[in-house]
Amino acid sequence: MTATNMPPKHRFLVLHDYGMGGLWWWIWARSERELVERLAEVEVVGSPDAVARAETWNLDEVDIDADRLSAGLDDLRAKREIQRSRPGFGALAGRDLVHLREPWEDEHGVTIYLAEVGPDGRRLRQVEVAPDGTAVRSAPTDWVLNPPIVDLFDPEVVGKEIGREEFERAWRHARPETDPSMSRVHEPAHEKGARRP
Repeated sequence: MTATNMPPKHRFLVLHDYGMGGLWWWIWARSERELVERLAEVEVVGSPDAVARAETWNLDEVDIDADRLSAGLDDLRAKREIQRSRPGFGALAGRDLVHLREPWEDEHGVTIYLAEVGPDGRRLRQVEVAPDGTAVRSAPTDWVLNPPIVDLFDPEVVGKEIGREEFERAWRHARPETDPSMSRVHEPAHEKGARRP
């Protein structure tokens, strides 16, 4: 396509949700898909209430094709460019459900997290298998926060995928989360070596 027959750009409300807060921007782009393909760890927020609230904020407004974007966005674009060059980029994007396995090692041993995530990377269900083999299952009503835990375009996530049967088997054998304050760990690792707050 030449510049003259490219689709027109529209203004989108974009969020980088890091768990305890988020960074927001207005970004001009051709589509929602273009935004998530070109920027790592972002989501397009289309809720009319959220958009109306954001209209009252003093947010940066940038064009996706600008040489420089805005604080935070340049890093997310650079990260995505690196990811795009790797095998598996975008392989999990667009699926309604993805099941993942993530080990987390701490002073108690290795805890295994099995997560069922939706197309936005947020958990729908989770099983936490402690080092002693006990397993606890939980769902959004058990969590105080539920930010995206994965970017499904990230090629590193492909190696963490498990089958639905493995997840369902673990879910059936796990006990329900009865008191979230009693659990040692609630949030899976977002990146290797870093735990979500």
